Amino acid sequence: MTRAKMTKSTNTKRRKGSTAGRRRTTKSRSPFEPRLTHLDEPLLEFRYGQRLAYPRDGLFLYGPVGDLGQLKAVRFGVIGTAEGVRRFNAWSKRLRGFIDVPPPGLRSRAVEPQHVPFPGFAEAFHAEWPETPSAIVSDLDADDIDKTLHLANRHEAVRKTVDLFVSRLVSENNRIEHPPAVWFVVIPEAVYELGRPKSSVRKSDRIEGSVTISQRRARQLQVQPTLFGDDEREAEVYLYATHFRRQLKARLLKERIVTQIVRETTLAPDEFRRENGMLIRRVEDAATIAWKLGTGAYYKAGGKPWQLAEVRPGVCYVGLVYKRSELTSDKRHACCAAQMFLADGEGVVFRGALGPWFQTDTKQFHLDEAAAKSLIEMVVGEYTRMHDGPPRELFIHAKSAFTDDEWGGFSGGCGEATNLVGVQIADARDDLKLFRPGNYPVIRGTALQVGERHAFLWTSGYAPRLDTYMGPETPNPVSVKVLRGDCPLKTVLEDVLGLTKINFNSCLHNDRLPVTIRFANAVGDVLISAPMDGEPKLPFKFYI
Repeated sequence: MTRAKMTKSTNTKRRKGSTAGRRRTTKSRSPFEPRLTHLDEPLLEFRYGQRLAYPRDGLFLYGPVGDLGQLKAVRFGVIGTAEGVRRFNAWSKRLRGFIDVPPPGLRSRAVEPQHVPFPGFAEAFHAEWPETPSAIVSDLDADDIDKTLHLANRHEAVRKTVDLFVSRLVSENNRIEHPPAVWFVVIPEAVYELGRPKSSVRKSDRIEGSVTISQRRARQLQVQPTLFGDDEREAEVYLYATHFRRQLKARLLKERIVTQIVRETTLAPDEFRRENGMLIRRVEDAATIAWKLGTGAYYKAGGKPWQLAEVRPGVCYVGLVYKRSELTSDKRHACCAAQMFLADGEGVVFRGALGPWFQTDTKQFHLDEAAAKSLIEMVVGEYTRMHDGPPRELFIHAKSAFTDDEWGGFSGGCGEATNLVGVQIADARDDLKLFRPGNYPVIRGTALQVGERHAFLWTSGYAPRLDTYMGPETPNPVSVKVLRGDCPLKTVLEDVLGLTKINFNSCLHNDRLPVTIRFANAVGDVLISAPMDGEPKLPFKFYI
C-alpha cells in the first residue's frame, strides 16, 4: 500500500494572483495531508451466528440467517410460452440437486476461488424447492408475442406485449386461493431484444398498429388538451415506458405481485445456436446462475439470505431517487422517492411528491422544504412502526448535495431523537487512478482521505477471498462526502462498504456501489414506467 502511485486524470489549472497572496492563504489554514488507509472486508452473518465474507461460502456451509421456520418452502409460479415453461421446469428440477463448478478453461487457473458449487436449494437455503411450480401459465402464444413486438410504434409494441403477460398473471394470481410468493416470468429472446428503449425493427418487418398520434403531439396535449379527449386517450400509450421489464414491474405494483424475469437463453443456452453451431449468447456457468436466481427467489419469497455482522443498533439508511418522465412538458418536473434500508437488508420504497425538483442551472435534483419533510416523515414513521421507536442514526445517501431548505425539511421531519447525516456518494471514475505493484490492482477497501469529511473509496478491486479482481479495467473509486450532520468519516466509509454486500437479487461478493445508490435508477425507472394512483409503500423486492 505504501508504494501505491496516485495520478490525477485531469489537469489542474493554476489560479491567478500573486505568490504572496497564495502564501498568506496557505498560512491562514493548515492544509490537510491526504492519507491512504484500508478498511477490513465487512463480514456477513449466516445461520448460528457464523460470519464470512462471501455469501456463497456462508450459504454453502451454514445456511441463511434467521429462524429455521422463517420459510419452509418456496411457493413459486411460472408464466411463459409452452417452450419457455418447459425449459424453466427442466432448470427448476436441476436446482434441487448439486451443481458443480465448471471445469478449468485453457486460460483459467486450476482452482478459481470465486466459483463455489451449488449444493442444491434445500441444502443452501434450508427450505424446500418443490418439484413442480404451484402455478403454471403456459398458454402465451409465441406468434402473438412476436407480432406485438413488431408493431411500428415502439410504445404501443411494448405496452401490448406487457399486456399479454400482465393480464394472464393478474387473472391467474387472483384465481388461486394461495397464490405464489414469486412468479418467474420466462421471456423469449425476442422480448429482450425488442423490449428495450433503443431497440428498433426493420422497416420491412414493421406492422402498423392502432396508434397514430406522435409523441411530440402527446407532449403538447399535456398543456393544450382537446375538447372531447379522444387524442388524450390515444396519447396515454406514451405514459408507458418502452422497456419491458420496467413497465411490467410498474404495472404489477398495485397488484402486489413479485416477479423474477428470466430469459429462455439463460435457462437452456444449449438450445439456442447459430447456423455455425455456436451459442447465440454466452452465459455464466450453471452453478453461478443457480446461486443468483436461487438467492433472488429465496429473498423474494420472504426469506433472508444473510445480513451484515456487527452493525450498530438503530441505524437506518435512505437512498434518494429522482426520475423525470420523457412525456412531461416541464423539464423541471420529476418524481422523487426514498429507498429505506436496514442493516439486515430489508428495504422499503416510498414514493414522494411530484414537483419541479430538477434544477436546470445546476443539473441537480432538490426538494423544497415541505416535500423533504413529508418524505422523511414517511420513512421515520415506517421505521418506528417496525421497531417501536425512531432510528438512532439516519443516513441520507444522495448523488447531489443538499440545499439549506431541503436539509431543513429533512431535519424537521426526522426529530431530535435521531442523529441525521447527509452523505453525497458520486462516481469518481474520472477523478483519479490508483495503482499498486504486482499482478492485481488496488485492494478493495482502500480509502484515500483528502479532507476531514471527504474520501475516495475503492469498493471494487482485488478481493483476497476471491484471489482475483472481478472487473475488466482498472478499478475506479467512489467519492464519499459527509455534507451535513456529524459522524466520523471512517464510520461512514465502513457503512458504504458494507452496503455493497446486501444485494439479494444476486449472490456476488460485492457490488461497486452501495445498495442505496446501486438501485436508485432501477427504482426510479419503475416508478415512471406506467401511470400510478396514490403513493405505493412497498418492500424493495417488488422493484428488482
